[in-house]
Amino acid sequence: MNTRRIVLAATGASGAIYFKMLAQKLASSLPAADVLAGVLSDNARDVWRTELEEEGYASLPFRIYEKNDFNAPFASGSGRFDTMIIAPCSMGTLGRIAGGISNDLITRAADVMLKERRRLILLVREAPYNLLHIRNMEAVTLAGGIICPATPSFYSRPKSLEEAVATVADRVLDLAGVAVKTYRWGEGD
Repeated sequence: MNTRRIVLAATGASGAIYFKMLAQKLASSLPAADVLAGVLSDNARDVWRTELEEEGYASLPFRIYEKNDFNAPFASGSGRFDTMIIAPCSMGTLGRIAGGISNDLITRAADVMLKERRRLILLVREAPYNLLHIRNMEAVTLAGGIICPATPSFYSRPKSLEEAVATVADRVLDLAGVAVKTYRWGEGD
């Protein structure tokens, strides 16, 4: 089996809980030989502190790169990272990716994923969408990215906020090709 190399990023959109849950699930799901790295914008750290009332991003079980560290291995196609997940992805970050603007490590790494024809998943977090948001989502989709709105499912009857968030996190992991035990439609409880 091939080694997986995944980068998980967070921007300043609301939804720090998505990044936290994805980080936990990825760290526990990937074999030890696989590589998991992360990057958070300054606003992502602020949102984390506001929404989660803690600073757990400082003690994640994988390396977190600074937002302007263009020496990070996933800032180049030669780094061979196969998947990037941006969760949550702000509309500003989406717009910069759609416009090909690489002004920080997150947008540079997203650009690398698109140019190398690798997997880029954007967990967009905004409501409602305006026409520019929709056009930017279209541009990223046409370039090969995957837009996944942070929209929980309810057919598994989640009983808590964490269970509702897990429906989204598990969907993202499915899109990333990471095996995860989750509720599957038509398979019962």
